[in-house]
Amino acid sequence: MELQGAVQAILDSGVARGDVVGAAAQVVTSENVLATAAGGSRVIDDPAAGPMTTDTVCWIASMTKAVTGVAAMQLVERDLLHLDTPAAEVMSTLGTVGVLEGFDAEGRPRVRPARTPITLRHLLTHTAGFVYELWSEDLLRYNEVTGTPSIMSCERAALEVPALYDPGDQWMYGTGIDHVGLLVEEVSGMRLGDYLRRHVLDPLGMHSTSFAISDEMRERKAAVHIRGDDGSLGVFGFEVRQDPEVELGGAGLYGTVEDYSRFLQMILGRGTRDAVQVLAPETVDKMVVNNMGDLRVVPLPSAMPGFSGDAEFYPGVEKSWGLTFQINEEPLPTGRPAGGLMWAGLANSFYWIDMQNGLAGTYISQQFPFGDPRTFALFDRIERACYAALG
Repeated sequence: MELQGAVQAILDSGVARGDVVGAAAQVVTSENVLATAAGGSRVIDDPAAGPMTTDTVCWIASMTKAVTGVAAMQLVERDLLHLDTPAAEVMSTLGTVGVLEGFDAEGRPRVRPARTPITLRHLLTHTAGFVYELWSEDLLRYNEVTGTPSIMSCERAALEVPALYDPGDQWMYGTGIDHVGLLVEEVSGMRLGDYLRRHVLDPLGMHSTSFAISDEMRERKAAVHIRGDDGSLGVFGFEVRQDPEVELGGAGLYGTVEDYSRFLQMILGRGTRDAVQVLAPETVDKMVVNNMGDLRVVPLPSAMPGFSGDAEFYPGVEKSWGLTFQINEEPLPTGRPAGGLMWAGLANSFYWIDMQNGLAGTYISQQFPFGDPRTFALFDRIERACYAALG
């Protein structure tokens, strides 16, 4: 079966089995779309909401991180940000971040000064010590004891929490790139969404990607769903705050499969898509290789099972991190070679980038918990179908 038909069949069968309510996918090279498909509906049991399409607006969550990373690297090119100098030189609050060592006998948090300064490279590679509460019982306890809001409150106070590790000591997935968004704001003098619109999104033709959901985007928006204990899916009334104090550079964007595929084409094109350059080729070359030395990605044990299961992609495969992508250091069973890039979004959206073969793919569904094996399997099958088609 040719690739277009194979991808469509994967989505249609996933919908029929109840793996997803709706999903969309595209496979691209730097210049062409090899397959584009969608299946199911935007809202379960609501025909009026319309079918899932490749221009359906979805919460792309942590797929935001790579977009914010590109913004930061543009500012590195302009010598306004630097990868390896203390980030506190730009934003002083990053110089006073402590490290949570535990809790005393009265239950109060014990926080000590960090032993080394946080850098932009630490933030982009998730080695600054910051952790998401989704995967940290200690951070959940800290927030409860101190009255600190969740990161999804989009309040600045949610980012004023201690790290769990000293910078450079360990990889741990967290809010580092939300801090990067604030650094972008600090040196550009612009709100993050305005900066992205001017310097990344509009140049790449990503006109349906934004922190703010316009009326026109809302007409094409899919609902987020959640899988119940019986395996069924139902609507989950989640939406990122539309009046945020902080536009979350790590998780706040809404967008479409079509838009994100344009972004991936730019990466494949080493900073250029459709003759529009947003990064220098040598900058992209730095972003797509290991930037954390001997450290490696570790499993994320769930602290909030309703929103995420235990999370690790490709267990048993050695993985590092670039600026801002996970890198598989060994070939994958899907056919992706060593040095491939990928990441995901909390509502089960995923992408991969293969610089060696000039191939990338985007898959978006809208449901919790993160890491749902049934929807991830559809992404996995699409990737396998691509490499099978390559021969």
